[in-house]
Amino acid sequence: MILVTGGAGFIGSNIVVDLCEQGLPVTVCDRLRDNDKWRNIAKSNVADVVSPDELFAWLEGRQRLEAVVHMGAISSTTVKDADLMFAVNVTLSTRLWHWCATHRTPFIYASSAATYGAGEHGFDDDDRLEALLKLRPLNAYGWSKCYFDRRVAMWVERKEPAPPQWVGLKFFNVYGPNEYHKGTMQSVVAQKFPMAAADEPITLFKSYDPRYPDGGQLRDFVYVRDCAKVVSWLLGQRQVSGIFNLGTGQARSFEDVARAIAAALGKPLRIEYIPMPEAIRPNYQYYTQARMERLRRCGYEAPFTTLEDGVREYVTQYLASADRYR
Repeated sequence: MILVTGGAGFIGSNIVVDLCEQGLPVTVCDRLRDNDKWRNIAKSNVADVVSPDELFAWLEGRQRLEAVVHMGAISSTTVKDADLMFAVNVTLSTRLWHWCATHRTPFIYASSAATYGAGEHGFDDDDRLEALLKLRPLNAYGWSKCYFDRRVAMWVERKEPAPPQWVGLKFFNVYGPNEYHKGTMQSVVAQKFPMAAADEPITLFKSYDPRYPDGGQLRDFVYVRDCAKVVSWLLGQRQVSGIFNLGTGQARSFEDVARAIAAALGKPLRIEYIPMPEAIRPNYQYYTQARMERLRRCGYEAPFTTLEDGVREYVTQYLASADRYR
C-alpha cells in the first residue's frame, strides 16, 4: 500500500493516476469538501480515501507501508494565516517524517521553488543546512516549505533517525490536468485558455523591470505528467535521497505560453498587456529556472516535455474536452 497525502489535489492526483495505472494499491488522504475535487480521483481505482483528521489513527493500524508520498499542503501563496500554514506544512510533515523513520518507510514530500524567494542566491538545489539557511522566501508558503527543508537537513546532519529513503521535491511552475479546484492559483495555462478559446486577447502583465519586456517574465514551466513520472521513478530507486529541483531546466516566457495556447487552438496570437497589481510588484519573481543536474546525476534520464508539447496536450485533450479530468 502506498499512501498519497493530498492525493485528490493537483499534483497528488496525477501521481495517484500513475501509481494506479501500474496496478499498485493506493490510499488517498485528502479533504474533498463540497467542490469537484473528487473528480480528480474518480477514474482511479484507489483502495481507500482517508480524511486528514483520521490519518494517524489509520496509520496506527498499519505497521507496513510501501511508501508515503506527502503532497498534502496549503499551497496558496496568498494565505496570510501563518499559524495554519505552519501547522499543515511543517507540523504534519514532521509527524509523517517521524512515523516513516520509526516504521522504516520511504518518504517523498513536496517542497517548492517558492523556497528560493527572489532567486538572489540562484536556484541550486543544495540540500545542506548551510545553503538552505541562506534562502529568503517571499511569502508564508515559501517560508513554511523552506522551514521543513531546513528541519530535514538538520536531522540528516545530526544523524537523527530518518526514513530509509527520503526525498523533497522543489516543484517549479507546474501545469496540467486536475488543477481546476485551485481557483486563482491555477497555472497560467488554465487561466488564459478561456480567453483564447473565446477569441479574446490573452492578458499578460506589463514588466516593471527594464531587463524584461512586457510578457517576457520567465518561469520554468513543468508539465504535471513529468512530475508524476519522477515520483514513480524515485519509488523504484530506494538508494536516492535528498532535496531536488523538479522543473525542466529551461526558463520560458509568459508570451511563449500564450503563443503555445493559441497554436494549440489553431488561433492567431492576440495579447493585451495589463498593469501588474501594485500589491504584488515588490515581491514579484521575474525569473525562475531549475538546475536539474543533481537529479540527472542520480540517474533520472527521461526527457522533460517541451512547453509547446505539454500545452498542446493539456489544451486539446483536457481543457478543450468535455471531460477535463485525467
